[in-house]
Amino acid sequence: MELNLNPVEIRILGALIEKEITTPEYYPLSLNALVNACNQKSNRDPAVSYDEDDVDQALQSLRARGLALRSTGAGSRVPKHAQRLSEQLNPDRRETAILCELMLRGPQTVGELRTHTERMHSFDDTGEVEAVLQRLMEREPEPLVVRLPRRPGEKEVRFAHLLSGAPPAGAMESPETHDAPPPRADRLGLLEVEVVRLRDELEALKGQFAQFRRQFE
Repeated sequence: MELNLNPVEIRILGALIEKEITTPEYYPLSLNALVNACNQKSNRDPAVSYDEDDVDQALQSLRARGLALRSTGAGSRVPKHAQRLSEQLNPDRRETAILCELMLRGPQTVGELRTHTERMHSFDDTGEVEAVLQRLMEREPEPLVVRLPRRPGEKEVRFAHLLSGAPPAGAMESPETHDAPPPRADRLGLLEVEVVRLRDELEALKGQFAQFRRQFE
């Protein structure tokens, strides 16, 4: 299912999912509360300043595609808004947390995702995050996440959601060969070599320091 959601729709759905998990007592959200959730300064990238018209128009589009729902609760005349993306995609709790974070903050590394999803789901380690990302990348009939090429100067790859279609061409361009991360096994081998090199340097420094001390004894 190709959703091709625009940035306003992504922010709305991400905010609704987040609030449903973290503050269920205030969910669904009124239009005013949803605008504030979209525009909040924490856990959002980029920062936006949508008004009620922006959000209301996007909600109309989402409702037309069955991705949002408007209802009036008992004793309340103010319409409330809920997301139905979870019903469409049927992700588990861990997948939901990762997708939501990617929707609210954009592309992130494994470590960043583990940290930022803490309020929605506490991952045991980065290996668990990697396993969930792998499932999302291999999801049938269409993947929901893509691994982005490592950018020059960066040590870790980032991951992005595919709910807006493929990322911009610039984000998917392969960097120069020397900037590409080596296979996992090769990275481990390089780390082992680096550890040995650092140990050798430490031993050499210890020897130099001992020699220096003997000059004053």
